[in-house]
Amino acid sequence: MAEPPRFLIVTAAFGEGHNSAARNLGVALDSMGAIIRVSDPCLLGAPGITSLISRGYRFVTNRFPRLWAAIYKSTDRCDFSKRRSPVIRFPERALGVLIDEFRPTAIVSTYPLYPYFLKRIPQGIQGNLPVFTVVTDSIEINAAWLRAPTDWWLVTDPQTREAMIRREIPAEKIVDTGFPVHPVFAELPTVPADDPCQPFRVLYFPTGRRGQLARQGRALLEASPSIHLTVIMGRNVRGLYREAKPLKHDFPGRVKLVGWTKRVPSYLCAHHLVVGKAGGATVHEAIAARCPMLIHHLVPGQEEGNLRLLEAIGGGALAGTADELRRRVADLLADNASGWRGMKHALETHGRNSGALTAARFILNETGAAPTS
Repeated sequence: MAEPPRFLIVTAAFGEGHNSAARNLGVALDSMGAIIRVSDPCLLGAPGITSLISRGYRFVTNRFPRLWAAIYKSTDRCDFSKRRSPVIRFPERALGVLIDEFRPTAIVSTYPLYPYFLKRIPQGIQGNLPVFTVVTDSIEINAAWLRAPTDWWLVTDPQTREAMIRREIPAEKIVDTGFPVHPVFAELPTVPADDPCQPFRVLYFPTGRRGQLARQGRALLEASPSIHLTVIMGRNVRGLYREAKPLKHDFPGRVKLVGWTKRVPSYLCAHHLVVGKAGGATVHEAIAARCPMLIHHLVPGQEEGNLRLLEAIGGGALAGTADELRRRVADLLADNASGWRGMKHALETHGRNSGALTAARFILNETGAAPTS
């Protein structure tokens, strides 16, 4: 019996989209008989610096999004094929150690810089490891992805594929698999478009910005007495609970508070509307759940493409203030929720809920290992 293929999936702690895509691809490939290892070479090679940069990334993107946009756009001019910082040597070495220990059939990278590392370490210079780069952004693609020395780019949607072709990436190397959402999305039932919307269930992901949850949560609940609000506080329960608790008191029976949970796919599929930031994982999970989305926080540059994709599909819109959220939700519910039903139909037509499974099948086929399921 032939040995099962082995895939090293490398990710980075700089944005949840990278980690989410890596985990979900791992689940999909494992279900098809492959041996998987999901690792973060930055965290392994330079844990202290990586944790510091990761915390700084979250702070700047939440509090100073325009500053992050300037930093992000400046990386378009960087040549990542040359090592510019001695710190980079540690993640590069960690990647080499991972390859030596795991001996993968191929590398799958959900972060744009690792393919460059491969060209500078002995394990990659040999050139016998296929590299699949999973692009976690949509439409607005940073040059770091485009210049990566990879065999294939796996992208989230046709618009992104066309945008990359216009930037002179060979069309045959760009594969539209969809964002690697968890395979469970392909099985979960979703709210039907003819649902009576009584109650109208809204899933809300706040950021850690002070006062945001109180303002936006109240605005959502005031938009209509039919609204029931589920607040996902995530790992920031201590910081957010003080703002969330008064909503339960002021709107009895209409507010549910949830801390960190693994059941986000189930919550998305059971709600009529999701309100959150325009991160790649959240936007594409909303698309997979056929759950219309309002975006309350957008990082210019990095996340603008995710909003553009939602708008192109017809499944979401920007509502950056409490007043805009209140108005948008009221409009969606007007005339027997015709606005919401239109978004719902658009997402059902788009029909993307199995990106990790599609990507896993492509990776297996290209490496000569047929899926077992």
